[in-house]
Amino acid sequence: MSRGVWIRFILVLGLLAGCAALALNVKPNLGLDLEGGAQFVFEAEGTEEVPANAENVDKTLRVLRGRVDALGVAEPTLVRQGENRILVELPGVASDAEAQEAEETIGQTAKLTIHEVLSTTQPDAEPSKKDNLVLPSDQGDTLEVGPAVIQGDEITGASAVQRETSVEWVTAIDFNGKGGDTWADITGTAACNPTGDPKRRIAIVLDGEVITSPEVQDGIGCEVGIRGGSTDITGNFTSKDAKDLAALIEGGSLPLELTAISDRLVGPTLGAAAIDASIEAGIIGLILTGLFIVVVYRLVGAMATIALGSYALLAYAMLLGLGSTLTLPGLAGFVLAIGMAIDANVLVFERAREEYAAYPSAGLRRALAVGFNKAWSAIIDSNVTTLLAAGLLFFLGSGPIKGFGVTLSIGVIASMVSALIIARVLCDLAVANKPINERPAISGLSNVGRVRTWLDETAPDIMKNRARWLAVSAVALVIAVAGIVINGLNLGVEFTGGRQLDYQVSNTMTIDQARAAVSDAGFPNAVVQTAETANFTVRVDDISNEEEQRIEDALAVDGGEVDKIDDQRISASLGEQLRNNALIAFGVAFLAQLLYLAIRFKWTFGVAAVLAMAHDVVLVVGIFAWLEKPIDGIFLAAAMTIVGLSVNDTVVVFDRVRERWFGSSPDEEFNALANKAAVETVPRTVNTGLGSMFILGALAVLGGDSLRDFSIALLIGLIVGTYSSVFTATPMLTYFQEKWPMGRVKKEKVVRTPEDSGAVV
Repeated sequence: MSRGVWIRFILVLGLLAGCAALALNVKPNLGLDLEGGAQFVFEAEGTEEVPANAENVDKTLRVLRGRVDALGVAEPTLVRQGENRILVELPGVASDAEAQEAEETIGQTAKLTIHEVLSTTQPDAEPSKKDNLVLPSDQGDTLEVGPAVIQGDEITGASAVQRETSVEWVTAIDFNGKGGDTWADITGTAACNPTGDPKRRIAIVLDGEVITSPEVQDGIGCEVGIRGGSTDITGNFTSKDAKDLAALIEGGSLPLELTAISDRLVGPTLGAAAIDASIEAGIIGLILTGLFIVVVYRLVGAMATIALGSYALLAYAMLLGLGSTLTLPGLAGFVLAIGMAIDANVLVFERAREEYAAYPSAGLRRALAVGFNKAWSAIIDSNVTTLLAAGLLFFLGSGPIKGFGVTLSIGVIASMVSALIIARVLCDLAVANKPINERPAISGLSNVGRVRTWLDETAPDIMKNRARWLAVSAVALVIAVAGIVINGLNLGVEFTGGRQLDYQVSNTMTIDQARAAVSDAGFPNAVVQTAETANFTVRVDDISNEEEQRIEDALAVDGGEVDKIDDQRISASLGEQLRNNALIAFGVAFLAQLLYLAIRFKWTFGVAAVLAMAHDVVLVVGIFAWLEKPIDGIFLAAAMTIVGLSVNDTVVVFDRVRERWFGSSPDEEFNALANKAAVETVPRTVNTGLGSMFILGALAVLGGDSLRDFSIALLIGLIVGTYSSVFTATPMLTYFQEKWPMGRVKKEKVVRTPEDSGAVV
């Protein structure tokens, strides 16, 4: 065995040891569903110019959401209550002191203005002109400043930075074109005054308080000013001070002034029983997946299963390192990604089996090496397209869309490291032993498998009936759309808004009992939490008073006397802005994937893949409409995962189509080659799909109500995506090829023999 293999093995152990140390020493940020947090209610106060109506409160809500995102709080809840109240829930806030600090930061008006300094004066002095202001400064004196010359809306961004020439933290702000020109003008005017003159200073005012009033530096020319459209706010800031100030400025000014009327700590939206059941289901699913892979691929399958365990450690360590928030849908996504991470290994093993069948005398190590090399293109293409979508969801989305983008990105990167580095090292060590080479059947690479053997013998011609397959897809789409039109979508409270009800009960009652009671009353999708000022908070759809009475009656069975202490209408937490952001993020992600596939393949490949993705999502939504299952935030995460599953399957098939087309003789037809490519990828599709289905099946059966619909959606998406890659995307591609043919890159065929290639050492 070569020295290089052992070096790579030692490096892998070092990487995993570092991840383990991070996992053991860093506490994860948990979401509202797993840990609870702080809940605030703010009341908006209007003016004659800006009344506190629903429209203006929604505008204020959008600013608050941007401010919370800038604070780095992931997966928060922000909704309008009634006409003029805003509910904010922040995960991970565990103490009254933390809650108070968060409340002050979120509720600040944050009106930032910039003024020219006219003179120093006495604290009780009157301004010399009506529009001037007399304000105490950050330097201990009192300044008379002129009217605001730059408003907050002329500032385009703010961030906390530490310049290379200083250890001091500053808040860097960027201006738009108009603001940048004004900044250059006022600093140029100030620079014409001598050092020490108050008129050489510029006052930056936040909510009527001078936060900094620096003097223009000596190097700035008179009437020249500071150009470039940016500047630094200084003030002996700590890192936290600079970041908090940047968050306020970045979030923008609130259209309405907010007064905090309630703050309390709330428990997790999911009970301990639901969380434990989900973890148990995930473990059982992983064990079943591992056993399946070992049965199919034997020794190399066992190595791949060990690599999957390392994937879980890698992904968790990356989550901790980035400071991301872990939620139950995120956990489910990671569990699913563990099952999908095996896809790269399956691709490699199927390729290695083909190579060993062609050149058995060259040995197992050579077959494995060729398998990795041949599978590389498909692995990279499928993962890059998914990573593109994840990155765009993060940068363009907000709230849960942004959080899912982070989770998906971590999963893709960790799976590639696991499959292409860790699994390769382990498999290389496994097949390098002489006893294994003498008994190749143990390796799992000595034959192409029963499914592939049967396909080779029967040689099914799928593309012969391509019109029929596309007709089946069209009929399925019509049925799905009919379900959406006839039944409508059962939108959850995140999309529609509803009611938040606070109850006090006389008897001791656990949160799990309360959840069961509300579910038995006919509201299984309601969000039930513990709270400080009430025993239970129930967030449910816009129900009638008669339906609300059913909830009270159900709680009374175990809770005794029930007292409803609050009843508020709430707006959609996934409101119009979030929905628009999601649609924009999805649209741009689709275009990015189409562009990537057009560059790597041809634009016809990209169009076929994107149409297949849309087909898969519409079918899943239509099935949920017919079944009248809820379309909520968890389903949104499932839909985004289905997009990744769909493009992954399609790209694997298309990669084999391209390989066959470019490597074939000129007299071979595209349809025949596309059919052969689709058939050759069936073993990979079947094995990967079954591996994932074990996990999803366990979550659907054992994971409880919280994850059942999520798992069902993904199971349907997995089946539909597997079907569409062969029976929808590929037939479409053959029709596109007839109208817009892809040229053939003629390659000189090289006949290889085992003697030519030799063995890998």
